Amino acid sequence: MASQPDPGPSAEIIADVFQRGCTSRHVLETVTGRWGVLTVAGLRDGAIRFNALRRRIDGVSEKMLAQTLQALERDGIVIREARATLPPHVEYRLSELGERIADRLIGLIEVLEDSVPEVSSAQRDYDARD
Repeated sequence: MASQPDPGPSAEIIADVFQRGCTSRHVLETVTGRWGVLTVAGLRDGAIRFNALRRRIDGVSEKMLAQTLQALERDGIVIREARATLPPHVEYRLSELGERIADRLIGLIEVLEDSVPEVSSAQRDYDARD
């Protein structure tokens, strides 16, 4: 039996979010940033137009939402679909990766929303110490 030739260095990428240059860190920053979380969660229910998404995410500026969507699209989390109509009809939706991420984010959001009374109590206790 002949031995297999050494394939050389592996082209496999090993992600480590704790390493400064790792792509996963950049994506984590994009997804978990203030507008990233809300944008991904806001797209969880299906395709939506820009202005409808902006109305859903109270407080986001047009510029910040556009930048967030663009970053999420670049990372393969959001898909932008433009239809050749007059006026142009553009919708955003989650990719399969985006759906997996959204499912995890929704779990975190639910824990946070359910914990508001506990957090408020902790904040009052903390503020009373000063």
